[in-house]
Amino acid sequence: MRRLHHLTLSPASRVARLMLGEKRLTFDPVLSEDSHAHLPVFVDLDGTQATGLWAVIDHLEGSYTQPPLVPEDPVLRGETLRWFDWAMGPLAERATRRILYEKAPQRFTGAPSVGAPDMNVVRQGRDALKAVLPGIGKAAEANGNLVARECLLADLAVAAHLSALDYFGEVPWAEFPAVSEWYVRMKSRPSFRSLLGDRLPGQPPASHYAELDF
Repeated sequence: MRRLHHLTLSPASRVARLMLGEKRLTFDPVLSEDSHAHLPVFVDLDGTQATGLWAVIDHLEGSYTQPPLVPEDPVLRGETLRWFDWAMGPLAERATRRILYEKAPQRFTGAPSVGAPDMNVVRQGRDALKAVLPGIGKAAEANGNLVARECLLADLAVAAHLSALDYFGEVPWAEFPAVSEWYVRMKSRPSFRSLLGDRLPGQPPASHYAELDF
């Protein structure tokens, strides 16, 4: 059986889980006991191991070509990778980590060790998130998804971050209907089912988290 070593609320781990789901690959999800490990780690049927998200992406796109999540067309490929880089870079640094690392236990996110939640940091993350949601909505309205009508790595990366934040009800969906409509389409995909089933001990998700509509 294929295995994916991951952390429940880590966006990088969630991207890997979504990719495996989109490619319809069965795998055994293994929760890592080391929150500081270089995750995700994917182990294929033949024992090939890919460590870290970029390695997992490269392995899955090279070994399981259908459906392609990073398109060959140079324009679409460039836009896909631009969104991916933005999600795993600026979005993660300015919004996701400032909220998630303060609200979720370290063992589920891979966050550095922190003390009590700092609500000033959370507010900074919320402000940063609100600032970028209009751009996500505009792209989704123009293209069907963020880059094209097909679901691509760009969509999976951004949705991975928003899904982790949505576990705590931290995405103001009502204020951004275009983003909400796109995310409803994303969370309705079969690949999202395992994410929507996630539960942290003693920290249930927001009431709408697993609902396919808001």
